Amino acid sequence: MGGTAEKQPNARLTSWFVRSGWSKGELARQVNRRARQLGAHHVSTDTSRVRRWLDGEQPREPIPRILSELFSERFGCVVPVEDLGLRSAHQPPAGGDIDLPWAGPQTVQLISEFSRSDLMLGRRGFLGTSLALSAGPALLEPMQRWLVPTAQGPAGVLGAPKDGPGRPSRLSEQELELLEATTAMFREWDNQCGGGLRRKAVVGQLHEVTDLLQEQHPEPVARRLYRITADLAALAGWMSYDVGLHPTAQKYLVLALHAAKEAGDRPLGAFILSSMSRQMIHLDRPDDALELIHLAQYGSRDTAGATTQAMLHSLEARAYANLGQVNKCHRAVRMAEDTFADAQPDQDPAWISFFTEAELHAENAHSYRDLAYVAGRSPTYASLARPEMQKAVDGFRDDRVHQRAYALNLVGMGTVHLLMREPEQAAHCTDHAISVAKRIRSERVNTRIRKTAQTAVRDFGEVPEVARLAERLAVELPEVAESA
Repeated sequence: MGGTAEKQPNARLTSWFVRSGWSKGELARQVNRRARQLGAHHVSTDTSRVRRWLDGEQPREPIPRILSELFSERFGCVVPVEDLGLRSAHQPPAGGDIDLPWAGPQTVQLISEFSRSDLMLGRRGFLGTSLALSAGPALLEPMQRWLVPTAQGPAGVLGAPKDGPGRPSRLSEQELELLEATTAMFREWDNQCGGGLRRKAVVGQLHEVTDLLQEQHPEPVARRLYRITADLAALAGWMSYDVGLHPTAQKYLVLALHAAKEAGDRPLGAFILSSMSRQMIHLDRPDDALELIHLAQYGSRDTAGATTQAMLHSLEARAYANLGQVNKCHRAVRMAEDTFADAQPDQDPAWISFFTEAELHAENAHSYRDLAYVAGRSPTYASLARPEMQKAVDGFRDDRVHQRAYALNLVGMGTVHLLMREPEQAAHCTDHAISVAKRIRSERVNTRIRKTAQTAVRDFGEVPEVARLAERLAVELPEVAESA
């Protein structure tokens, strides 16, 4: 499946392979399964083929991208093709998946095509061999163009003709309000049930709205439709992230930012960038996360409300924590708290309604918890995280809407107990999180539960409560190869 000129053992691929814990047969099976999802039915890998890759054979596409995705998912960070010692036969330009034209018609067309492909082919988010995660300059440089003014807004693109007001939109005010209310309802379902239950419904609604955007509308209606589109695309991206479809999530978030720019909504754009930042923190790219947050802060500095600004400060603290920058982390936490004191929830847009006092405590707790890990499991920072995490758990306990947040913070409390060397309490919190997780569909929650339980077993496997937790996890929340 590839040339072997100047063939040398592939030390990079071998290193990732050994650390993965996979056997050659298991890696071959995963490659074949992913290839079938791509429609690449000609791919038929076996253990001898994997051995030849390790020995230096260069496989043809789509194998390099499949291996990049598999190792990225395995390690929770971006593993580019080049880091595997492989080369792509059709290497896209830097940012090829996300460096898109900042223009209304192209944005609408891209969202329409991408959402249609997702609905038709969307298992595991593989919509083609060119879809891959972007990071570093390939991600950051295209996103900076969010701030560049455009020559004309939606009215000059899809709205009324330039030489006159044009005919009224066929959409009534009631219909526009219904579209906005439907988006808010989807967001509530996501918070309550996780991203796995209604993701396709959101993608379908997004596709329908892009059909509306291809008609002529007066400028105010066009901008409003772009705002709805941006909101739906951001939600589709967030739900994709929640079920582990990282390339798909990133593409939706990028498209959402384009739509927010067409809507002229800087605060919504900042929120979308914050979601991209969260994904980068999850993928162990805190430097990229920090750049995205600073871009969001700069772009919305004169337009975002106090709640949105507080959310951005709290994420800034998370990025600084993961970079080990203690003083800057503390300062960002204080800024988040001080800014949130001026919040006016009744004046906030619906997309920031999740950022309550409990969520503020949760973000600050995770910042201190992350500092503790970066500082070598420091009990000092763990002790700072503990009261904040407890306030978050208490705040979400009776919240019937934000059940995913409740589960995530129960797991977070479990990790803090592990840092404090309190395995019984850690097992109790994680056990409770399993009960909540069974009521929702969030691979993000499930993954965090598994990782916390694995850490507990590794460090305190002899503790009876931890042993019982491991048994329950194996029965009720087993690791699965596929996400719905």
